[in-house]
Amino acid sequence: MSLTRRAFLDRTALATAAAALATRPFQQAVAQDEPSKTAGPNDRIRVAVIGVNGQGGAHVGEWMANPEVDLVAICDADPNAYKKHVKRFEGMKTPPRYEQDVRKLLEDKSIDAVSIATPNHWHALMAVWAMQAGKDVYVEKPCSHNVHEGRVMTQWARKLGRMCQMGVQSRSMPGMRDTLEFVKSGKIGEVKVAKAICYRRRGSIGLVETDAPVPEGMDFDLWCGPAPKVLPKRKRLHYDWHWVFETGNGDLGNQNPHELDKARWGLGKQELPKKVVSIGGRLGYIDNGDVANSQVSIYQWDDALLISDVRGLDIKTKITFGLKGGPFDGACNIWYGTSGYAVGPNYTSGIAFDYDGNELGRWSGGSYQAHFANFLKAVKSRDYKDLHLDIEDGHLSSALAHLGNVSYRLGKEVPLGTRPSLMSSDKYVVDTMQSFEEHLKENGVDFSSTKFYLGQELTIDPKTELSTSPEANKLFKREYRQGFVLPELS
Repeated sequence: MSLTRRAFLDRTALATAAAALATRPFQQAVAQDEPSKTAGPNDRIRVAVIGVNGQGGAHVGEWMANPEVDLVAICDADPNAYKKHVKRFEGMKTPPRYEQDVRKLLEDKSIDAVSIATPNHWHALMAVWAMQAGKDVYVEKPCSHNVHEGRVMTQWARKLGRMCQMGVQSRSMPGMRDTLEFVKSGKIGEVKVAKAICYRRRGSIGLVETDAPVPEGMDFDLWCGPAPKVLPKRKRLHYDWHWVFETGNGDLGNQNPHELDKARWGLGKQELPKKVVSIGGRLGYIDNGDVANSQVSIYQWDDALLISDVRGLDIKTKITFGLKGGPFDGACNIWYGTSGYAVGPNYTSGIAFDYDGNELGRWSGGSYQAHFANFLKAVKSRDYKDLHLDIEDGHLSSALAHLGNVSYRLGKEVPLGTRPSLMSSDKYVVDTMQSFEEHLKENGVDFSSTKFYLGQELTIDPKTELSTSPEANKLFKREYRQGFVLPELS
C-alpha cells in the first residue's frame, strides 16, 4: 500500500469517526486535518494498557516482552494499581507514564493500540471510545457486559476499520488450534454436541452491611463509568465486582467465555442459538454477591447443542462422564462426535479418542504471547480476518454467557431435582444434570437458605439477536449513566 493510499484511507476513517462526534460523551483532541496514525508493517506499535489491578498485569508483561511494542502508558482509575507495577519498569529507558482518566489517555494520537482489562462493565464503552479515537483494541473476555454491546462493538470496528480482538488466549495456542482442526476434520464424525466446563472453587465474598472501602486516590466516578454511581456493600471493591451483575457476569461470564468460545468454535456456529435456558443459583453460602456460583446453561441450534457446566463449590468426587481424558476439573472442554470425542483439559492441549477408548491423537503447546502477537499481526496487515478472535467472534461467545445469565435472572425458585424441559431427554443433558445435582448434595447445600432457580427458556432470533420475550430483551441492554453512554450506529 502506498503512503498516499494509506493516508487516504486514514482520512476516510477519521471522517467517519468525526460524523459520530456528537454521540461522544467527551471532547477528544483529534484534529480534523491531521488523521490519527495507522501503524505500518515495519512500525513499532505504541500500546497503552487500561486496567491493571488484575488481568491487566499479565497484559503489561506480554507487551513488555514483545520486541515490536513500546509500552507507553498505563491507565487506571486507581493509582495504587499502577504503583503495584512500578518496579517492573526499572531499567526501562522510557517507563510507561500513568494516566488516571481514560478520556485523557485517548487524546494521545501517538498511541496505536490499547489493551483493556478493566471490570466487565467498562469493556464495550472503552473499546468504542478507543476505536473512535483511531486506536486498535485488544479487550479481555467477555468483550461486553450484555448481549447488545458486542454487536455495537463489531459495527464500530467495521465502520472505522479498526482491529478489535477479544482476549481468549486459547484461540492462538498451537496445541488448541491443532485440536480444533482435528475436531472439525470429520475424524471423530459429525460434532453436534460440545460441553464448556468450569469447575473452580469460588469462595464467599462475605456478608457485610458496610460500604466497600475506596482506595486512597481512586476516582470512584471513573471506576463506575457506565454503571450507577453507588458504593456497593461488600468487604472489598476490587475483584469482587465479578460477582455482582451491575459490573460483572459471574463465572459464566468470567472464566467460561474461554470454554464457551472453544465449544462454539468446535461446533462451527457463527450465530446465536435459537433456544437457551439456565438453572442454578448462588449456593452454599450467603454473601453480598448476586450472580450464580453453580449454573448449567443449555444452548440449542437446529442441529447442535452446547452445554455450559459451571460449579463454584468443591469437587469432592472425580468427574469423568464415562470418558477418557478426565477426570475433569478446572477449565476444560469436551467435543462429542458421532464416532469419537476430543477433550481440551486446559488452554494449550487436547486429546481425542474413539468410543472404544482408543487414542486418536494428542496436541499441545502455546503461550499467552501467541494471542498478543496475533493481534499485532492484524494491526500491521490492517485485515481483521488475520485475527484469531475478531470482535464478532468475541461477541458471539460472550453473548452465550449473557444469554445464560438473562435466563437465570428471569427464573423462578424450584426444588433441587427440577430440570429444564429444553432437551430434557438428551443423554448429554441428563448426564450433566445428574452429576450437577450430586455435586450440590455432596457439598451439603442448604436449599432453604440459598435458592435454586430454573431460568426462563428464551427463544432467540439469530438475525436480530433479540428474544421473543420483551422482559428478556430489557436485559440484553443496560441503562448508561450520563457521560458514559455507549455510542450507537444508526
